[in-house]
Amino acid sequence: MATRFTLRQLEYFIAVGEAGSIAQASDRVNVSSPSISTAVAQLEDEFGLPLFVRKHAHGLSLTQAGKRFMEQAKKVLAEADALNHLAGDISGNVRGPLAIGCLLTFAQVVLPAMRRLFEANYPDVRVSQYELHQLEIFEKLRRAEIDVAISYDLDIPADLKFIPLRELPPFAMLDEEHPLAGEAVVSVEELQKHPMVLLDLPHSSEYFLSFFTKIGVKPNIAERTRDMAVLRSLVANGFGYAIANLRPQIDQSPDGRRLRFVPLVGSVRRLRMGLVVPEGATNVLTVQTFVEHCRNVVDDWGFPGLPLPKDET
Repeated sequence: MATRFTLRQLEYFIAVGEAGSIAQASDRVNVSSPSISTAVAQLEDEFGLPLFVRKHAHGLSLTQAGKRFMEQAKKVLAEADALNHLAGDISGNVRGPLAIGCLLTFAQVVLPAMRRLFEANYPDVRVSQYELHQLEIFEKLRRAEIDVAISYDLDIPADLKFIPLRELPPFAMLDEEHPLAGEAVVSVEELQKHPMVLLDLPHSSEYFLSFFTKIGVKPNIAERTRDMAVLRSLVANGFGYAIANLRPQIDQSPDGRRLRFVPLVGSVRRLRMGLVVPEGATNVLTVQTFVEHCRNVVDDWGFPGLPLPKDET
């Protein structure tokens, strides 16, 4: 029996199902809307199933048949990816798809450079990237929607493995006029007296707040944001200090105002940036090669933070 669909059609169908509209799916997979619309229509014609309910001005929603169809389509694509990995392992060539997640708080600083160098060295690998918060990273790794992620060692579940790359001590981010901006170091007790801008993301916020809980005080949270660029601008415009672990190369906020970065001292936990993978993932040649690539890049790049002892890398 001839195959009644292509893997590309399934990919476009899943993108529409997850996005809820042709236009958003087009942006996600970087393909024209007519091409995606045609692929979905061809699937419906071939299988004789209505996969979507078209709602005028409200996008598309999956029918019951469409929901079951998408579950199976994801399994088919996962098996196709597994075949690509197997072919690479057998041939000894680094090739096929590689889905990389990255913690969105530092994705703009870390991922593009790591990805560009990797793709230059291994042009047969098709890389896709996803900026995620920590919970999304765990979920997508477990569902095999991403192969590897770059993140912090924050509450890593027992079924996932963390491979450390760099140690990142915390620091206070301050505007130029802040009373503590001229200090060589600053303590949590000193910060507690001033308004705080909190990066309010799962796991990240708990980490920053733990500094205060540990000494039995509460921070004065004046602003909250889930966006690192907005955080820097709020701080630079005097809405409060923030705590972070990754210092950008340029000491400026997105709107061009100067920032000060002062090391945080006392009983504060340093974070480690590294790779999160499912158990056994490094047995796959493409993933193993990316892990080694990241180790080399971090060592050669002079990345912000502190190098790890050799026996911990």
